[in-house]
Amino acid sequence: MKHVGKRLLAYALQFKRTIIIALVFLTIAVAAELTGPFIAKTMIDNHILGIEKPWVEVTENGEVSYGGKEYIRSDRYAREIREGKPQIQIFQQGLQYYLLNELVIFDGERSVENGVLTVTRNGISTSYTVYALSPGEVYQFFQPEVRYLFMLMGGYFLLIIISAFFHYHQRYLLQTSANKIIKQMREDVFAKVHQLPIQYFDHLPAGKIVSRITNDTEAIRELYVRVLATFFTSIIYMIGIFIALFLLDSTLAFATLAIIPILIAWMIFYRKYAGEFNRVIRERLSDINGKINESIQGMSIVQAFGREKEVTNEFEVMNEDHFRHNNKLLNLNAATSFNLVNFFRNLAFVGLIWYFGGGALGVGTLFTMGVLYAFVDYINRLFEPVNGIVNQLAQLEEARIAGERVFKLMDEPGIALSEEKVTRFKGDVSFQNVSFAYEKNNYVLKNITFSAKQGETVAFVGHTGSGKSSMMNILFRFYDHQKGKITIDEIDIHSISKQALREHMAIVLQDPFLFTGTIASNVSMDDPSISRQEIIEALHKVGAGNMLQQLPNGIDEEVKEKGSTLSSGQRQLISFARALVFNPPILILDEATANIDTETEEVIQRALDVVKEGRTTFVIAHRLSTIREADQILVLDHGEIVEQGNHISLMEEKGRYYHMYQLQSGAGRQTAS
Repeated sequence: MKHVGKRLLAYALQFKRTIIIALVFLTIAVAAELTGPFIAKTMIDNHILGIEKPWVEVTENGEVSYGGKEYIRSDRYAREIREGKPQIQIFQQGLQYYLLNELVIFDGERSVENGVLTVTRNGISTSYTVYALSPGEVYQFFQPEVRYLFMLMGGYFLLIIISAFFHYHQRYLLQTSANKIIKQMREDVFAKVHQLPIQYFDHLPAGKIVSRITNDTEAIRELYVRVLATFFTSIIYMIGIFIALFLLDSTLAFATLAIIPILIAWMIFYRKYAGEFNRVIRERLSDINGKINESIQGMSIVQAFGREKEVTNEFEVMNEDHFRHNNKLLNLNAATSFNLVNFFRNLAFVGLIWYFGGGALGVGTLFTMGVLYAFVDYINRLFEPVNGIVNQLAQLEEARIAGERVFKLMDEPGIALSEEKVTRFKGDVSFQNVSFAYEKNNYVLKNITFSAKQGETVAFVGHTGSGKSSMMNILFRFYDHQKGKITIDEIDIHSISKQALREHMAIVLQDPFLFTGTIASNVSMDDPSISRQEIIEALHKVGAGNMLQQLPNGIDEEVKEKGSTLSSGQRQLISFARALVFNPPILILDEATANIDTETEEVIQRALDVVKEGRTTFVIAHRLSTIREADQILVLDHGEIVEQGNHISLMEEKGRYYHMYQLQSGAGRQTAS
């Protein structure tokens, strides 16, 4: 899938204001933090090693008194005034400080022997008479620098506080925006699922869809929470460090820029191989979720037929493949992460030592100790963001592959939820030469024609695969027929939105589905327009009064997943109440009494006699005894209507319906007609 990165960026831009503020805070924090080596350089060169600068003898207001004379550092004394005045200089050799009554010509490798300082550079040596200073005398020259050191340390401490403050807020804002982004994405994906046609779910296991909504979006969340935050932070750090290096020495700074093409080549190489591994890993994780979901839902069948070992073996095959590709990715990460960063870090330090230290051997350039410290500090800091980027490459690639899978789901053709409303139907339904195929040219319904008037009950019977459920699927527009026309009150159902159509229809399935919540929430589907009294009335109409009396909390009784704590009859009664409380003009019963006991069936039949009045009801039933009172009975065979009439007329015909009824009632048994 193309443009995954652009689409992920588009989600981020929905919260660009927060992200921009966070990046501004990050820039301030980094600037405050990266000022530290410059302050340290100033402290070392100007105030710790600064006593080695020339000292000018003055008549009054000197900074230091030594040998009965007053001295002030030359860099703090006007140039035109200090010329011609006596100057001294202090040098450190090992742990001992020495005083010279003259200025050295050049600096280099130092040695002191018998009160003589020898300075050697590029084969040239000069000698000077020096005097050893006591610790107390050395401190006199250091004392003027103490206040400057405290001021700089105070400033450094203040910058640390500023950096910590802005780092906290930038991290908080970035992670808040990341959570908002992924929240929005999950809502979009979940909303998209509700727009997808039913046939999409026929070909993709529920576990795989769940994996995309949960696992894949979680991987993407890590992209916004950690990866992008790391990349933003690292890039700003690197920019700040390169600026600081150029301020210190442009030649060496240009040399350090080589890390950028190396890093880019590194990322391209990694992405090439990691993308393949991650794609398989995400797919296998999806397969594993699908298998787990299927196994849990079918656990009773698995255990009943003793297939635990076989199911476990199937799972282990997928898990082993997932493990193997994870190991391949682990090997790639191990080869291209911290160890490789360390190699380049050490290589940089070798170059740095050669460049700085080689100055004494005539192969490099001499620098002050403060500049050397700053360079080492910045080079060390430079590899921290590099290491951060490299360590997040795996997460970045995983998020990119997860994004592909999520956007593939979101790109599936679907129908957006419509706010369209239509006037309540009367319930006159007409099928006119309707043909329907799940797959191209393989028609399961062929030239179906019939009409149902308001208040009539129409029943569909036939063997398995005859097309009974397909009739309901196209009427409810779970699928759309390819030929013919279906009208309700002379309105083509294709001319109105699916939501507008279904608003005036209700369906009760053979296997009722209950959601986690309460009986009340399952009946009303959390529709705020339905009152508690209406819920109670609907339950009583379908004969659930006794059930409510037996439950401690009545309609507020907790319902577990799929209603596992309720009997099949109780679940079906709740499903009937759900259909009735919405007061639909068209009611569909898809083998609704197939899985309940005879006593409950009699209760529901009595309730249906009341609630069907004024409604057009379509019934799919295997128990032919439940449809004897239907106004029309359509007998289907291989997608065609082979018999049509009411119970009496069809029994008189002694055709297919007659034989089906006889088989269910018992051979040779007389039936009332």
